[in-house]
Amino acid sequence: MTPTLTSHPVATAAQHAHELAALELMQHPTVRAARDDVARRWLERARPSAEMRARFEAAYAEVMFSAAVWSANQDPLRPEVTCITRLAHPVEGRRVPGSRWGIDNPDSVYRVIPVSGDERYEIRGRVGEHRLTENYFTLWDANMGTVDVLDGRRMHVEDDGSFTITVDADPAGGRPNHVRSSAAAHEFYIRDVLLDWEHDDVNHLEVERLGGEPTRPARTRDEQAEATAAMMAHFADFTGKLVHGMLKLPPNHFSLGWSADHTGALRHQVYVAGRFALAPGEAFVVDVSDGGAEYFTVPLGNTWGTTLDIAERTGSLNKAQSRPNPDGTYTFVISAEDPGVHNWLDTDGLHEGLLTLRMAEFPEGGPRPDLAATGRVVRLDRLDAELPDLPRLTAAERREQGDQRRSDYLRRLPEGMA
Repeated sequence: MTPTLTSHPVATAAQHAHELAALELMQHPTVRAARDDVARRWLERARPSAEMRARFEAAYAEVMFSAAVWSANQDPLRPEVTCITRLAHPVEGRRVPGSRWGIDNPDSVYRVIPVSGDERYEIRGRVGEHRLTENYFTLWDANMGTVDVLDGRRMHVEDDGSFTITVDADPAGGRPNHVRSSAAAHEFYIRDVLLDWEHDDVNHLEVERLGGEPTRPARTRDEQAEATAAMMAHFADFTGKLVHGMLKLPPNHFSLGWSADHTGALRHQVYVAGRFALAPGEAFVVDVSDGGAEYFTVPLGNTWGTTLDIAERTGSLNKAQSRPNPDGTYTFVISAEDPGVHNWLDTDGLHEGLLTLRMAEFPEGGPRPDLAATGRVVRLDRLDAELPDLPRLTAAERREQGDQRRSDYLRRLPEGMA
């Protein structure tokens, strides 16, 4: 296979074909029955507030569609590169639902490639002019545990921007971008993280399994429907357990979290997980000292595991999108009402939700000792008195901020939003 790598890095013909096939899969009787059953059981377990119950249908549609998209690319003998977390968009006149789930990072383009430790693969690609600050090719086992990982920011790239990643169970043997698989190897989970939405370039990617023809047939449509139904249940259970752990924390309080190689967490990242619960007229103010991290992001989510309005409203802010304080720290204001500050995390009308701050790309030796994240509740009518030096925005500047976000986001969603 000779890589072309001439199309959009995400909105490829193969991606669109995969999304349209997932739309058809959602109509299979097995999948439709599972969708109804999983929804009933999830709602019974979650016992949501009225505010969160009102958000369930829209969020659930995304979680279930992501399960269809992801489950349809699970054959290591016929691997594809599939983007599994996108906003709703049109393809060939049809509306493709969003596919966010699992408390996604709005800065990330998440792609998956199924693999087997018995097979050999090459992932071929090309970086853009503006390389990513954070980019990892993580080889997972079936339980999202790390088998091996390649740092895409530091991998070998040719003068023309192209690269080749070799994947097999042998030692590297001088191969520069080698990921060593094993019997446990199940899937690549690839994160292209955009710090600067306006300029950072997502990598082009293609995959080839080396060797002869597949030794077993592809799944039938009925077999694929069964696999999708199972993944729907898994997605709901995974998200429910993750959120349940966060909901057990006291509201409006959090502490620095963990760096891990399991349950989907990224090695070397620091996480902060918590929840906010506010009365009308209140805000949750978050102070962050990033410990020298080149990258951090502060996204908000609902209890169904999807982020809020990230493309036109500030449902998330990363380091490049935020204004620092004079001492280099950052202060964010989480509220349902616009507090008039630049670093507003817009809850899209919610008075409760989740906060999942992530920090990465620390200096050699790890985070500086000043790494910290703290929060406190402040009444909005006291905000000017308690935080007089926060950068402010006028209503016109807020609209400009939203317009810029939409324009920047559409670089990875050229089909437009649906």
